[in-house]
Amino acid sequence: MTWIYLILAGLCEVWWATTMKLSNGFHNVFWSIITVIGMIASFWGLIVASKHLPIGIAYPVWTGIGAVGSVIISVVLFHNQMNWVTWVFVILLIISIIGIKISAR
Repeated sequence: MTWIYLILAGLCEVWWATTMKLSNGFHNVFWSIITVIGMIASFWGLIVASKHLPIGIAYPVWTGIGAVGSVIISVVLFHNQMNWVTWVFVILLIISIIGIKISAR
């Protein structure tokens, strides 16, 4: 269950990062509220996960999921262009997240 909370927390990080962009610098009240809800959910999931996982495992996985998800959302939703070198590093980040999960006790 701990890892599920951590993955959900990472996905909530993608949620709040995306809606923060949609809030237009917190000028759009609706998206600003949705952003804050996502932040609370994301931090809550990290807090729950870090009760059972070392913070040195939980935090990098949480931020890694947020980083990878934000890159994907920026390409799909906001039509940002990424060069192949960026994609290589995103893939390395995914491999790193999986490696941390596999090697964590």
